[in-house]
Amino acid sequence: MRREKEKAMPAKREMWKPGNMLYPTPAVMVSCSDGEGKPNIITVAWAGTICSDPPMLSISVRKERYSYGLIEASREFVVNLVNRSLAFAADYCGVKSGRDVDKFHEMGLTPVALPHVNTPGIGESPVCLECKVTQQIPLGSHDLFLAEVAGVSVDERYLDQKGKFCLNASGLVAYSHGEYYALGEKLGSFGYSVRKKPLKRTRVQNRQRR
Repeated sequence: MRREKEKAMPAKREMWKPGNMLYPTPAVMVSCSDGEGKPNIITVAWAGTICSDPPMLSISVRKERYSYGLIEASREFVVNLVNRSLAFAADYCGVKSGRDVDKFHEMGLTPVALPHVNTPGIGESPVCLECKVTQQIPLGSHDLFLAEVAGVSVDERYLDQKGKFCLNASGLVAYSHGEYYALGEKLGSFGYSVRKKPLKRTRVQNRQRR
């Protein structure tokens, strides 16, 4: 007589008060400018894609942050993706204020001119997204800046011989519950759960093809 498989009991759960626990999130360095040639960098963990046509993204920034006023006044910013080599600088730019220090100088980062905005990108970043603010929404502790992506600049080091951009080879970093992590093992690609596996040829089919 077959024994019924025992169902695994769900783990006990503890209820907490409402909070932001949507992790992991991208850790990005957002560059902005005062309009007079002085750039700044703010590290943001609350950033996301919101639309593909037109390409748009969003960032959330506290009102008391120095970069908040720069972005509000200029109506533009650059989202710079973070990889392993930028993790230390990303953390520094998240805890130090541009009111007190020149973050580009302190971290040895290269400001690079971009064609669609007056704000420089970070030359060491694998991807720089030029963004123009389309809407600013007050939410409470943060304002949400919705922006259209006006241009994309990529590091040619991550282009293969066929010109394909190998972004995942750049060592991207994610932020989770107060800690930084480098992306690790690939588990699949988009649509792999429903993709049909190629049929294996039988010995007869193989003989017929000879």
